[in-house]
Amino acid sequence: MSVNFYDAYKAFTHIGYSGRMDQSSISQNRQSRRSPVLLSAQIVIEGADTAVVLRNLSATGALIEGAKLPPVDTETTFKRKDLEVSGRIAWVHGKFAGLAFDRQLEPAELLRQVPKPKQRFEQQYRRPGLTCEPLSAADRKMLEMWATSAPLARLGD
Repeated sequence: MSVNFYDAYKAFTHIGYSGRMDQSSISQNRQSRRSPVLLSAQIVIEGADTAVVLRNLSATGALIEGAKLPPVDTETTFKRKDLEVSGRIAWVHGKFAGLAFDRQLEPAELLRQVPKPKQRFEQQYRRPGLTCEPLSAADRKMLEMWATSAPLARLGD
């Protein structure tokens, strides 16, 4: 009994991930490291550009999301900024598809497509400090006027 790899992959994906196709965080046996992104891109099918969302990118392929994706084994060209690489649709599941490139991307090509991580800003929650600076003459006068401007008739008013 021989098992077709594609059929096994479809069954595993359907059962194991319940329709959630962004598997970039799952440790898998991959040919190259994936970079999770959320960027606009295009695929060219029979001369027509189709807008897609790039979900992750590696040197050998990409995970794309789109409303109208071509069937499996369709020859296509992937475009993102200055990158243009031919490939084929390896699998389709709902609005997600795996794209296998015909050639492996060079590290420089790959890094140009992946945005640099934003610098993390760590908030510091500190109580405002109390200073022991003496009041200026103007500040002292304003404080005295404020404290004596409204005499209280009785406690609590």
